[in-house]
Amino acid sequence: MVRYFIWISLVLISIFSAFFGAVDINLHDLSNPDSLGYKIFFFIRLPRVVFAFFAGAILALGGLLFQTLFRNSLMTPYTLGISSGAVLGAGIAIKLGLGTLLFGFGAIEIFGFGGALFSVLLLLYLSYFLKGLGQNSLLLLGIALSFFYTSALMVVFYLGSAIQNDTLIRFTMGSLGVISWQKPVILGFCATFLSIVIYMYRFDLQLFAISSQHATLKGVNIKKTTTILLVVSSFTIGVLVSMSGPIGFVGLVIPHMVSRLYAQSINHLIIKTALFGGMFLIACDTLSRTLNTQSELPIGIITSLIGVPFFIYLLIKK
Repeated sequence: MVRYFIWISLVLISIFSAFFGAVDINLHDLSNPDSLGYKIFFFIRLPRVVFAFFAGAILALGGLLFQTLFRNSLMTPYTLGISSGAVLGAGIAIKLGLGTLLFGFGAIEIFGFGGALFSVLLLLYLSYFLKGLGQNSLLLLGIALSFFYTSALMVVFYLGSAIQNDTLIRFTMGSLGVISWQKPVILGFCATFLSIVIYMYRFDLQLFAISSQHATLKGVNIKKTTTILLVVSSFTIGVLVSMSGPIGFVGLVIPHMVSRLYAQSINHLIIKTALFGGMFLIACDTLSRTLNTQSELPIGIITSLIGVPFFIYLLIKK
């Protein structure tokens, strides 16, 4: 009963989210293309809702993937420093004042992806020196990388101008504010690509969830599978972070919530996790837009307020 209530609540919030905000919109405005309400709804609010859904799906799937590959409930792209690497890459692009670099993609997107990919490759390389030390060592390594990236970002901040620093501050808080459909469409392709790749490897991940030795005995190429999944996930997360900034703890909270609602193997949880993550982030974004504050709260603050207590709960429960 609780499961159905949660799903119905998230679906209703997702459907009506675009109607909430600083400007009231009624159904009559939607039939008049010349009205202000029509333009706000179809070119600001609706793209934002779609963008939030795909962002939540990517973060949730990324968390599910990392927790399965490393068999650690605290593993996410955020806690492993991959998101921080993407933020540092995007921050460097902002500091250099670069524009469009390659095939119409902005420097922030390219540098953000580069930072995420570099972090994944660095983690894979350093993980070979942690064999036999347990998965918690890799988690501590990711936290150490996050601190290093944060320190490097502070150096970029110190060297930047006032305008660049203001952009960096807003960027590091996370935002789902988009105008037009360009970013939601690009992120939609990334989310779809990530979902397809994870679904293709769903049975391998099911074996990973038991143990890497068990997966090896069943004929799974551990190194190849891990590299492919981590590179694909780092690509999508790098694109997301470069567009929205860091949005933490969604990848930590959602996989656990879904696994509590459905006691099923991972191959049955992939689609549910993506849908739940997308609608959860829409709900968080709706909350940030409807709170009676002088300015809109960054989405990263909302998700952290929810995720940090959950993170502490997981630590206490071991």
